Amino acid sequence: MLKIYHSPGTRGFRAIWVCEELSVPYEIVPVNFAPEYRATPEWRAVSPLGKVPVMVDGDMKMFESCAMMQYILDRYGDGRLQPAPDNPTYAHYLQWCWFAEATFARPLGEIVNHRREFKPELDAVVAEMKSRATACVAALDAALSGRDYLLGDGINAADLSICYTTRGYRRMVSETLPAAYQAYFDRVTALPSYARAVQADAETGERLKG
Repeated sequence: MLKIYHSPGTRGFRAIWVCEELSVPYEIVPVNFAPEYRATPEWRAVSPLGKVPVMVDGDMKMFESCAMMQYILDRYGDGRLQPAPDNPTYAHYLQWCWFAEATFARPLGEIVNHRREFKPELDAVVAEMKSRATACVAALDAALSGRDYLLGDGINAADLSICYTTRGYRRMVSETLPAAYQAYFDRVTALPSYARAVQADAETGERLKG
């Protein structure tokens, strides 16, 4: 069974959501997200940079949430939630999977890091990061024109990954999304698998408190 080392509200949500959508068995191992714990030799032996999440499958151990998603799809997905490599949409599938973290999530992460290091925060820096994130929303809204999902009619893992990052955008930048984008976000997060992932995330928090 997959083990997902996860702290509530962090990127392990991506792997949890994919497992729920594919009905892949998994176990969550709660991780104390306090900087003091993540700097311990105990946790650094699991995650060299002290980051969360980490995923273990037998003797295989990995970090990076988008890579975890792809591993789960390739090993356990049986072709679900992603186009085949010879499908004309495959290149754009890869594009949006990478975009979700490398481009869209980056300015959101910079806001978090900035606020951790600077008190009071530098307004101009945060405003710039918010502007970059909003430009990503505009690009996604344009890509969704006339479509229910990023690749057309069918949902795929890139949609899940993008909507995970959108949660952070709505929390840190604005809850207001363009109309087509809002409809898309509502459509993807209406999946029963999303509700189960939200519940698993919340239960992880309760386990850490207890």
